[in-house]
Amino acid sequence: MTMHTYLDFERPIAELEGKIVELRKLAEADPAMEIEDDVARLQAKADALIDETYSKLTPWQKTLVARHPARPHFSDYVSHLIDEFTPLAGDRVFGEDRALLAGLGRFRGRAVAVLGHEKGNDTKSRLTHNFGMAMPEGYRKAQRIFEMADRFGLPVISFADTQGAYPGVGGEERGQAEAIARSTQASLNLGVPFISTIIGEGMSGGALGIAVANKVFMLEHSIYAVISPEGCASILWRSSDKAQDAAAAMKITAQDLLGLKVIDGIVPEPPGGAHRGPEHTINAVGEEIYRALNEMNGLSPDELRKQRREKYLAMGRNLA
Repeated sequence: MTMHTYLDFERPIAELEGKIVELRKLAEADPAMEIEDDVARLQAKADALIDETYSKLTPWQKTLVARHPARPHFSDYVSHLIDEFTPLAGDRVFGEDRALLAGLGRFRGRAVAVLGHEKGNDTKSRLTHNFGMAMPEGYRKAQRIFEMADRFGLPVISFADTQGAYPGVGGEERGQAEAIARSTQASLNLGVPFISTIIGEGMSGGALGIAVANKVFMLEHSIYAVISPEGCASILWRSSDKAQDAAAAMKITAQDLLGLKVIDGIVPEPPGGAHRGPEHTINAVGEEIYRALNEMNGLSPDELRKQRREKYLAMGRNLA
């Protein structure tokens, strides 16, 4: 049995699954032991507890799930969903950004442009990818990909998963805000279908710069907002300790945002979150993308631009 990285609120689950692991280790040492009934009983309890726990997660707990280190990342989606993926690097201005990756490939036989944030999955890769926080050159690369896709009639698929664009001195010196704005403008001007999925954290303009799409989906336990709960708490209460209160007030969950008509759909996750069933989660996202692309078949470039523009202009209207 694979041992998971458990979140604080999952301690009761960890205890039950820990007992299962202990029993199996004892059985390995003594093959005569009969443990199957005990294991089945404990597993049933653990499964029921997982279902119960994940059916009533608070916004802050969803934030923790969205940040789980084992959650599938951009590279996992590309390896499972995109055939013949060819990465494209550089912004033709400054250099290559490893936090925002992009390239061309085939999605179920159809040529597409793909881009998204990559956080990395261990210390070395997280440093390489700057924890998914893109520099200005990342968004200028995104702009280049958008313009290329538009020129060659390639649908665009993006995966947002970032705490936000890199906020350091280097990013500001090279024009972070302008780069995000240009990337957003390029995505609004696309005359091809554009589908974006929030697969973990979709924070600030760092996420929006690659997510102004015709269809925006969120995984069930992902989050999407103008600022992180910690950042919001620091501004409002001068203390990041109030992050749980901020998360509840900000309406950052997929369920909240679907109700507010900010997103177009929610992709269900397996019991216990995407990290417990990465392949199942990725396939579910693939099905949603496939359906959305089929819905936009036959729409002209002007119709696609109009649909995208009207979608964003309508946000916030008639919600009383």
